Amino acid sequence: MNDQIIIAIGREFGSGGHKIAKKLAEELGLDFYDRRMLDDLAERKNIKIEFLEKYDEEPRKFFGARSVDARTKSYSNSIEEIIAEMQFEYIREKAEKGESFVIVGRCAEEVLKDKKCLISIFILADFEDKVKRTMEKFGIDEKEAIAKNKRHDKTRKKYHNVHSDGKWGDSRTYDICVNSSRLGLDGTVDILKKYIGQRICE
Repeated sequence: MNDQIIIAIGREFGSGGHKIAKKLAEELGLDFYDRRMLDDLAERKNIKIEFLEKYDEEPRKFFGARSVDARTKSYSNSIEEIIAEMQFEYIREKAEKGESFVIVGRCAEEVLKDKKCLISIFILADFEDKVKRTMEKFGIDEKEAIAKNKRHDKTRKKYHNVHSDGKWGDSRTYDICVNSSRLGLDGTVDILKKYIGQRICE
C-alpha cells in the first residue's frame, strides 16, 4: 500500500458508525468527509445547502424519473441521482489528488473500488443498542426510535444498492465488518486502528 490511505465506512443507523469514523480520522490524522461535503458542493455549484441536504443519500424516485440516454443510462433527470453523482465526483476528485481521508457513506467503497489504497469497513450493532442510542440522541421514545432505525436503514440500503454492485451490509462487499456492540465505540476504534495499521504495512 502506498502513502495514500482512504477509509470508506458504511454503517447501520444507530450503530455509532459516524462517531467511530470521525474518531478514526482524528486519531489517524486524516481528513474527514461526511454530509458536510455538501457545504463545499453548495458553494461550488451555487446551490442552496437545504436543497442538497433534502436529497442527500436518498434513493432515486423511479416515478417520473427517466434516463436521458436510454442506451447507456449515463445521465438521469432524477434529482436524487444528480446529487449522488455530484458527491461521487467530489470523492473521486479528492482521491485523484492523492488525498488521504475517511469518508462516511456515499457508496465510497464502490466509487473508489479501483484504488489500491482503499480500506472498506461496515459498522453494525445489535438492534437494541441501536434503538437505545437513537432514543438518547434524538430524545424520542422506544417506538419512535425503532421506526426511525428501520426507516433510515431501509433508505440507506436502497440508496447503496442502486449505485453499487455489492449489497449494503453484505460482508463480501467490505474488507471488514464490525459489530460495535461487542467492544463499544472506543474499543471498535482501537481494533480498527490495528487492522488499518496492518494493512498499511502490507
